[in-house]
Amino acid sequence: MISTFTGGIAATNGYLLELPGGKLLIDAPEGITDWLKRRDFTPSAVFLTHQHFDHVMDAAKVKAAFGCPLIAWAPYSRDLTLETLFGMATGSTMSVPPYEIDQVIGGQTSIELWGLNWSVFHIPGHSPDSACIYHALQNLLFAGDVLFQGSIGRTDFPGGSMETLVTGIQRDLWPLPDSTTVYPGHGDPTTIGEEREMNPYCS
Repeated sequence: MISTFTGGIAATNGYLLELPGGKLLIDAPEGITDWLKRRDFTPSAVFLTHQHFDHVMDAAKVKAAFGCPLIAWAPYSRDLTLETLFGMATGSTMSVPPYEIDQVIGGQTSIELWGLNWSVFHIPGHSPDSACIYHALQNLLFAGDVLFQGSIGRTDFPGGSMETLVTGIQRDLWPLPDSTTVYPGHGDPTTIGEEREMNPYCS
């Protein structure tokens, strides 16, 4: 079962998956800790698709509340959270509560998460640490801000590259089955087949 929470200033999606050995949380947007408590959900771990502020605002809070490890492609970095850049652009004092990544998976192409094996696709271009995870038997892809319904992640942040992002999508995601359900960091789910055929950024 997959439960979806959407919150924070960027309407960011967080997903809770019930796996054979526990519950896996995908991303930690603002407000998701209280949502988990209200529903009596206890995550066993948190996988961060990348560390932009809108995906990690509740990372420290979730970890403190449930004692669950944080898993990500790269270690925590304020350069990755973009909080300084966002503050300068908006004149705000927004800051992400600091946290520590317990399991850094940079360089890995697969990972076992509570009883299931997942493929890991490192696809930078939106963020240097963007990583998608895919489960072949269930045909599920958690894409973060790499791929959306009819769109792709922004590439105008530091380290961004349209060419790098599109190349990574075409290399790693287009070979997946048409029926693969894509759960993005923002907006509604889609499928690989629909995006491969219709997405105007990756034709």
